[in-house]
Amino acid sequence: MDPLDRIDELIAMVEQARSVPMSRNNCMLDRGEVIAALDEMRADLPADLRRAAALLDERDKIMEAGKREADRIISEGEAEHARLVSVNEITVSAEHEGARIIAEARAEAQRLREEVDDYVDTALANFEQFLTRALASIERGRDKMHALREIGTFAGDEAERPLPF
Repeated sequence: MDPLDRIDELIAMVEQARSVPMSRNNCMLDRGEVIAALDEMRADLPADLRRAAALLDERDKIMEAGKREADRIISEGEAEHARLVSVNEITVSAEHEGARIIAEARAEAQRLREEVDDYVDTALANFEQFLTRALASIERGRDKMHALREIGTFAGDEAERPLPF
């Protein structure tokens, strides 16, 4: 279950909880049910964090592969350039061709870097939105909890107060 849905479920649980007699702020909740819901949410969050770390690892691998490919292309271009220069009849055309290959390799390397950066930026932006929504939901839940707490307090006799367990 999505952590945001789980948070909404916890908020609904608190909103629907039976009020403590003569109190508008206090309510009675099933401790086991709330703890189980929080444990599930705690278990789900590391998966999201692992996904973000995996995205960063994937980005690093893609960038490294792109760098290796760019280095290979540049190396091939330089080797081709050196081969063409060694032949006297085509020295001029060889210099132009070698420069073109190196420029293409550098352009390709730059294009790959930009694609990887865009991919990682999009993935991180999505994760940031997820975390922002989660934090906003948590903040709303806390605000509701504080609002309910400030509405009133239990003012009855000690003998009428329910046991704390």
